[in-house]
Amino acid sequence: MIRVLIADDQEMVRMGFRMILDAQDDIEVVADVADGVSAVSKARELRPDVCLLDIRMPGLDGLEVTRQLAGPDVTDPLKVVVVTTFDLDEYVHTALRNGASGFLLKDAGPALLIEAVRAADRGDALVSPQITVRLLKHFDGGAVKSQAAPPSEPLTARELDVVKAAARGLTNTEIGAELYLSLSTVKTHLASVQGKIGARNRVEIAAWAWRSGVVS
Repeated sequence: MIRVLIADDQEMVRMGFRMILDAQDDIEVVADVADGVSAVSKARELRPDVCLLDIRMPGLDGLEVTRQLAGPDVTDPLKVVVVTTFDLDEYVHTALRNGASGFLLKDAGPALLIEAVRAADRGDALVSPQITVRLLKHFDGGAVKSQAAPPSEPLTARELDVVKAAARGLTNTEIGAELYLSLSTVKTHLASVQGKIGARNRVEIAAWAWRSGVVS
C-alpha cells in the first residue's frame, strides 16, 4: 500500500483527494491536515510514502513544509508532491529547490492525481505538462542558466537525450518509449546523470537542464 498524507486548508479539497485516493486498491490516506505545522508533525510521526501538500496553508506554507520534509539538509527525506496553481511560477521554482518530487495542478483531475502519487512512490516524478512549459520559460534566461554547475564529467549523448526528455516532464516509461530504451536503461542513465551533476532526483536533473541551457 502507498501511504499518503494530504495537507490542504480547504476541507472540500482534502475530502475530494481522500475519496479519490482511498478508492484505489494500492493507496491508503493515513492522515489529512489543514495547516503546515500539523503537516510537518504528522509526516514525521507517520512517515507516509507520499506527502501531498498544498502551497497556501496557515502556520507554515507548503514550500516551507516541503523544505522541512524533503529539503537538501534533511537526512531521511520524504517524497513530496506539491499542489500548485498555474500562474505562480515562483512557487514551483522554490518547491523544486526545496526537494519536491512532483508538481500537480489543483484542477488536474483524478487520473493525474493518482498517477502523481504512484510516480512519487516509485521514485519517479510527475510534472504537469502545463507547469513544465512555464518552468521552461522561467529557466530560459541567461542569469538563471549561469547558476548551473558543470558536471563532474561530460554526459554521454544518450544521457543528454534522457535529460532533455526528463526536463520536458516525461516519466521514465514515456522516456523509454520515446527513445526506444528499456525502463532499467532509463533508470541507469538517470542515476549516472545524478552522480555527474550532484542531483538527488529527476526533478533536480530537470532543473539543472533548464539552468544550464541543455533545454531551451
